[in-house]
Amino acid sequence: MTKMDLRSIADLDARQMQEIFLLAADMKDHPENYTSCLKGRTMAMINEKQSLRTKVTFETGIQQLGGFAVYLTNQDINLGKREPVKDIARNLSRWVDLIVARVYRQATILEMAEYASIPVINALSDESHPCQAVSDMFTLWDQVRGRDSLRGFKLAYIGDGNNVCHSLILIAGLVGLHLVISTPPGYEPEARFVDRGRRMAEEIGGLVTFEPCPRKAVAGADGIYTDVWTSMGQEAETAKRLVDFKDYQVNDELLSHAPDHVKIMHCLPAHRGEEITDSVLESPRSIVFDQAENRLHGQKAIMKYLLDHSRR
Repeated sequence: MTKMDLRSIADLDARQMQEIFLLAADMKDHPENYTSCLKGRTMAMINEKQSLRTKVTFETGIQQLGGFAVYLTNQDINLGKREPVKDIARNLSRWVDLIVARVYRQATILEMAEYASIPVINALSDESHPCQAVSDMFTLWDQVRGRDSLRGFKLAYIGDGNNVCHSLILIAGLVGLHLVISTPPGYEPEARFVDRGRRMAEEIGGLVTFEPCPRKAVAGADGIYTDVWTSMGQEAETAKRLVDFKDYQVNDELLSHAPDHVKIMHCLPAHRGEEITDSVLESPRSIVFDQAENRLHGQKAIMKYLLDHSRR
């Protein structure tokens, strides 16, 4: 058995990323050509966390490709407590063709991938959100750049150096993006992701830089990306984060320092009035709901690509 997992963006190289973009684009343009490409295949989806986009797009996606989905909440399997992650992975490997897991800990994804004999997709963890990053970059490549290279595109990330930020850092190196990160002191992304992202960027021609002042970060930007200030599991930090992040809101004043053509991005769900205002999220500059739509196309491409490159 050989298999291909998506535990992190680091599992992909630049060629594979481009192939996934091209596949996603063809699936988006010609869905009728793919209605049976995963016929008879079954995906087990494990959700430790609540979900809208992840659940709906993966379940809808595999059904549109002719396959089936089995949805497992934490109440169903009590991941790692009722029985070890490695046993769950080995059981599922006997029954289904693909595991998609939305979990709290990256260690859970790594253990699942180690013991599963079928592809494992990280649908979100505390460290990484690779499917979101793939769909985000596909959105820019498809809609903003007209399916042309993202080299030289400047994306300003404003907010928390979280799992989404980590994945954007890594994918910047695969697509040649110039990513500028602006976070409050103490909320920077982990250094190991920055170091790896910069090494990858040097090979492709991308760039990862830091600018603590959000107004300076958005100057000359082609896109502005933000995420919630308090993620699931961090609720006890909410009051402190609201204070620490107050100067990092994506609002009309911040946009006045950016070019007129700048696109606004958010992975959703948005805490309107916190990290982003209604006026910005609902503005003509916003491509937030295009990102959400492209979760479907990007994840369909990821599922097919991983299964095509895996053999029992």
